Amino acid sequence: MPSDDPAGRLRDIIENIDRIESYVAGMVFDDYSADRKTKDAVERCLQRITEAARKLGDEMDGRNPGVPWKAIREMGSILRHNYDKILDDVIWGTVASDLALLRAACEAELKRLGKG
Repeated sequence: MPSDDPAGRLRDIIENIDRIESYVAGMVFDDYSADRKTKDAVERCLQRITEAARKLGDEMDGRNPGVPWKAIREMGSILRHNYDKILDDVIWGTVASDLALLRAACEAELKRLGKG
């Protein structure tokens, strides 16, 4: 459930990463691109992640320079407004390569806040 506090937003991001990982477990790109339900579920979770990142604001950018927070926030706009331009390989690349780094940053931030 979304929260107005930063710890709640960070937990929302982690929860949606967990959901995505469970949805794509055991899949390769071809499996993913052929499964509309999984694509829809992953894209929805990514929307939640991007919205939580947007609500965290740009203060995270400086504390976690290895995480492309701005690009994460911008991805939400694409998912919401340019959904017809979403490319499976871009989403898959995000899932396969970027979520672990994002999770680690969120967990570190929760610890910094004394909430992790």
